[in-house]
Amino acid sequence: MAVVLTNLGEQWVADRCSGVSALDGHFIGWGTGAGTSAKGDTTLFTEAAETRAVGVVTTQGSGAAAKYQVVGTITSLSVQTITNAGNLTAASAGVLIVHGDFTGIPLAIGDAIQFTITLDPS
Repeated sequence: MAVVLTNLGEQWVADRCSGVSALDGHFIGWGTGAGTSAKGDTTLFTEAAETRAVGVVTTQGSGAAAKYQVVGTITSLSVQTITNAGNLTAASAGVLIVHGDFTGIPLAIGDAIQFTITLDPS
């Protein structure tokens, strides 16, 4: 299992801090493909057909303990096994900021997963 801030995610953070980018990183997507997340990833592994969730963005903690957090829930439209997820800057395409893979979670139609993705700059 791996969870990484991608190379393009690092660029997104720098661009947001400098005001170059106004793109929010509040979309959450999931996929069904196999693989180990890596910094060079630009897409999810076999992104599933469901619409990406619009996550709720918050700052958790303050000062040296402050963290950027996105929470969103996706509901399955089919029987499938979810193996990876990430947060992105757009409802389709966009920059993959954080990518994580995990042991497959089998879902039935109507099952949902709530993802919490946290960036900790410390």
